[in-house]
Amino acid sequence: MPKMGESIIEATILKWVKNVGDKVSVDDTILEIATDKVDSEIPSPVNGVISEILFPEDSVVEVGKIIAIIATEGEDVKPLASPSVKEESITEVTLVAEKIVADIPTVNTDFNISNSEDRFYSPLVKSIAKEEKITQEELNNIKGTGANDRVTKQDILSYIATRSISAPKELITTPQKTAITASSSTIPTTASTSLSGNIEIIEMDRMRKLIADHMVMSKQTSPHVTSFVEADVTNLVKWREANKKKFQEKYGTNITFTPLFVDAVVKAIKDFPLVNISLDGSKIIVKKDINIGMAAALPSGNLIVPVIKNADLLNLAGLAKMVNDLASRARENKLKPEEIKDGTFTITNVGTFGNLMGTPIINQPQVAILATGAIVKKPAVLETEFGDVIAVRQMMFLSLSYDHRVVDGSLGGAFLKRISDYLEKFDPNTLI
Repeated sequence: MPKMGESIIEATILKWVKNVGDKVSVDDTILEIATDKVDSEIPSPVNGVISEILFPEDSVVEVGKIIAIIATEGEDVKPLASPSVKEESITEVTLVAEKIVADIPTVNTDFNISNSEDRFYSPLVKSIAKEEKITQEELNNIKGTGANDRVTKQDILSYIATRSISAPKELITTPQKTAITASSSTIPTTASTSLSGNIEIIEMDRMRKLIADHMVMSKQTSPHVTSFVEADVTNLVKWREANKKKFQEKYGTNITFTPLFVDAVVKAIKDFPLVNISLDGSKIIVKKDINIGMAAALPSGNLIVPVIKNADLLNLAGLAKMVNDLASRARENKLKPEEIKDGTFTITNVGTFGNLMGTPIINQPQVAILATGAIVKKPAVLETEFGDVIAVRQMMFLSLSYDHRVVDGSLGGAFLKRISDYLEKFDPNTLI
């Protein structure tokens, strides 16, 4: 299972494109996987024949684990059946699952699940069924959305949610137990609920569940502190308004505020390199590359963070083209795995939604994240050679959340103020 990014520790196998016995060439797509960030096609690294598939579809597998074996020229190939077809070929997966769930309390043996001639159940589905006391008959009646109508993890979890809500209250007499998947993550169970009124229950999609886990992990990992400054960006706004048409004509792309924000952040990171770091136990890893992640909202409402690699090597035109390209392909779900990994600092533009400020959650394993608020006209006090005057200015709030284990208030506050200074001192005579 290939590594898709520093913060990604596991992926779900969506589909095996190649089966046991199939010949593959270098770069042929073997399978499709999904993480909390992006869906990807995984190519073959060599020429050969698929001799063994170790994990069935819908399995959640840790990064770095072997998921298939490709026999190259000269090797003796003894193909095994695909795990999506026969249970015998997933003995290894079953053993791993049994080892991991060994500490789960024993469940009623009346709820043992077996495969039938026309239906296969993965070890994970069987484990969940046993923990939730789902009978063989109930499981057989669940509509499967997997290949050949197979019941997937999502199918059984959706059934459990509906079953828990509709079950008579007197039947729910014992607390729910938690099943453990082969990836060591937990499956949330639905407690008995008394419902009244006009409501709708929506099951989280896969991406939202993984984002939720990542956000909780970040808060548990890093003690978050957030600092705020208000910046006068009048010169920057005037320059953009005066030059956006010329910029479009010259470079063939729009100039939004995002590349201007990225440019200021890059300059500030050069001044304060100890913000561009990650933490490994008690070791501080200083990143020499400046890779800026930009949080982008998807049509589904979920978020993804494409990364501008080596942002310090790009001029304003290069930043504008990169920002627009990544944002456009993010909305179309066309990002490549390498375009969402290796970020060293993240920017999220809460001003897009009309918000003045925010307290964003750090994108692990980074140690800081900047939120840019809405730019609004406000009366402000200006110091002039003739005394103080009140004028209408373009103002915005910047908020920086940082990991207080390694970034103290003095560093976090000074870094944020430096970003503000670069934005406020933007030269209105900057040439495009």
